[in-house]
Amino acid sequence: MSASGSPAPLTLSVDCGGGGIKAAVLDAAGTAHAPAVRVPTPYPLSPELLVDTVAGLARDLPPADRVSLGMPGMIRHGVVIHTPHYITRTGPRSRIDPELRELWSGFDARAALEGRLGVPVLVLNDAEIHGAGVVAGTGLELVLTLGTGLGSAHFDGGRVAPHLELSHAPVRRGTTYDAYIGEIERHRLGDGLWSRRVARVVDGLRPVFLWDRLYIGGGNSRRITQAVLDRLGDEVVIVPNSAALVGGARAWDLFG
Repeated sequence: MSASGSPAPLTLSVDCGGGGIKAAVLDAAGTAHAPAVRVPTPYPLSPELLVDTVAGLARDLPPADRVSLGMPGMIRHGVVIHTPHYITRTGPRSRIDPELRELWSGFDARAALEGRLGVPVLVLNDAEIHGAGVVAGTGLELVLTLGTGLGSAHFDGGRVAPHLELSHAPVRRGTTYDAYIGEIERHRLGDGLWSRRVARVVDGLRPVFLWDRLYIGGGNSRRITQAVLDRLGDEVVIVPNSAALVGGARAWDLFG
């Protein structure tokens, strides 16, 4: 019996981004049991403040039986190996705070959230959570999320593969994917020129993965121009950013 009295468990799904943290409580079918809530990502953001923020969002939502949290960076078994934005002083692309970097390195986010919320917790890379909401479970499926930077995850037969931080790889002249198609460059270039960069990234990654299906999501996926959408290929699917919250519920079937 779930926290609401229904037979299926309810999941508190939390999507942590560089600019905002969103949460919703969903059933196994992905139906929200209350409107989603969102707060701006607070900076400077220590691990303790992230736990406090998630606990605050949980208080504003119906009780849940379990929690799924997606956050940027390299996460292994619920432990933060590296996170790009939360180690900065005032947010993405600002100066790195050495003390925050030390606090986040090796932080057991799953244990901290389970201790605070008192329910089982999954902590994964945010693109993996996003992918859980959209993958069909057949073949090689790549998920790219366009937001503050570039998120990525890939699945083989519905099983998530070991995470690769593609966002940190150089795409040209030492420029990383994060910097090349992140929000700052979209704002500087405008949607048209930025969309052409997205197409170059897709074309460059296609021979690397030889995917059966590519899903492009994240808050900026809707900014891709129609001209670029028309040339991406039939195996490329644009998915809504809401998939990140739906994926939190489905992640327990895939990864739990």
